[in-house]
Amino acid sequence: MTATSIAARTAARKSGFGMMTSSMATPVQETAKRNYEVAALREDGSLFIGQSTAPATALFENAFSALTHGSLIQTPNGYVAVEDLQPGDMVNTATGEAAELTWVGTTTFSPAETGQRTQLVRIMPDAFGQSRPERSLTVGAGARILHTPTALRGVADGRQLLTQASKLVDGINVIEINPPTPVRLFHICLSRHAVINVDGIQMETFHPGAHAMRDVSHTLRDRFISMFPRISHMSDFGPLAHPRTPEIDTH
Repeated sequence: MTATSIAARTAARKSGFGMMTSSMATPVQETAKRNYEVAALREDGSLFIGQSTAPATALFENAFSALTHGSLIQTPNGYVAVEDLQPGDMVNTATGEAAELTWVGTTTFSPAETGQRTQLVRIMPDAFGQSRPERSLTVGAGARILHTPTALRGVADGRQLLTQASKLVDGINVIEINPPTPVRLFHICLSRHAVINVDGIQMETFHPGAHAMRDVSHTLRDRFISMFPRISHMSDFGPLAHPRTPEIDTH
C-alpha cells in the first residue's frame, strides 16, 4: 500500500483517528506540528486508517521516521518496498521466524524543515561489511541498526546493541544529508518488537523504549497511544528484542 493509497482511503473513511485531530488540537508550547498517517490492524483484525496533526517532538517523530520510500524489506515472498507493505503482511525477522505487520506510520521530510528536525542519514554500500547495506540506504531519525559502536563494545559484554543511525555518522561511510526534494518516511510495527532485514542491514521495528514517556504529559501520552489501535498501555509494546545503546551504562 503506497502513501497515496493511504491518503485516499483516509479521505474515504473518517475514522476515529481522523476525528482525534479536532478534539486534541491544543497547542503544546508552540511546538511545531507534523502531519502523521497510520494504517494498522485493530485487535479484531479490521483495518484502521487515520491521519492527524501532532507535535513534532522526538516521541512522535521517532515513531514515523525510520525508513525512506523505496527501502526494501525482506519478507517470505522476497524483498518488498516499505511503501508496498500492508497491515497483515508477514515480514521476516532475525530470529528466522516471520511476524505479522500490524502498523505502518508515515510522514514527510521537507527540505524547508532543514534545521528544524534531525537530518536524514545516508549509509553507503558495504558500510558495515559486505552487502551491509547492499546499496546506498537513506534512513530517518527513528532508525536504529543492530550494530555496536566500537566505543561501546567493552561495556556491551558481547551483546549486540541497537544504535541510532545518527550516532554512527563518520562523514565517510555514514553521512548526514539534506534531500533537495520532499522524502516520504515510514516506520513499522510487527506483532512483536524485532530486527528485520532492510537492504542487507539489520534494523529494528518500532518500539518507543522503556523511557519514552519520561517527562511526557498525560495528554501527550494518551495522544501518542491513540495512534496505535492495538496499544492500551505502553507495556503493550512488549520487551525489546535487543538492548539499545542509550540504555547501556558507559560509566
